[in-house]
Amino acid sequence: MITMKLLLSPIICALIGWVTNFLAVKMLFHPYKPIKIGPFVLQGIFPKRQKELAESLGKMIERELISHTDIKNVIHDPAFIEKHKGVILEYLDVFFREKLTTLHPMVGMFLNDENLKTVKVMLSKELDEMLPKLIETTASELECSLDFKCLVQDKVECFSMEQLEAILFGIMKKEFRFIEVIGGVLGFIIGLIQVFIFII
Repeated sequence: MITMKLLLSPIICALIGWVTNFLAVKMLFHPYKPIKIGPFVLQGIFPKRQKELAESLGKMIERELISHTDIKNVIHDPAFIEKHKGVILEYLDVFFREKLTTLHPMVGMFLNDENLKTVKVMLSKELDEMLPKLIETTASELECSLDFKCLVQDKVECFSMEQLEAILFGIMKKEFRFIEVIGGVLGFIIGLIQVFIFII
């Protein structure tokens, strides 16, 4: 009988360790709403601290991941400006050739290939001066109107706990499973240690 208890000890400890960690992972989110048990209030960690989590996440993303400086660096990149200049010139070319000439037949007579080429060269020079100013204005407007911290904070606060749980479990499913398994492994090791202590 004692021998059977000794053999079962590691298995029981492993089961206790696995169940304990399984419940710990589940209690990150459950219960969603507070449940009062006597003087104690039981609620999942994330539902209880959703606002604090949203605020911290917003600050972290703005500080570490994306900021107005990052956006400014992108839109002030010469390659970015050149790409948009090309798009504008392409649109203007279509406008002159296909739309403007339909307004009056005389316009088509003046806008031959040579004249159109001259106009495009002039427009290209104008865009070289205009686009940086336009982009600077856009960057300033974005900085005033776009608050990354508040945007992220508002979105996370509006998440339902089901959504947040699905997102986190989708990202960290393997890690949560590892926590459960390691609880069982550590419990099994503790059970073996108890057996050895009892035998000695």
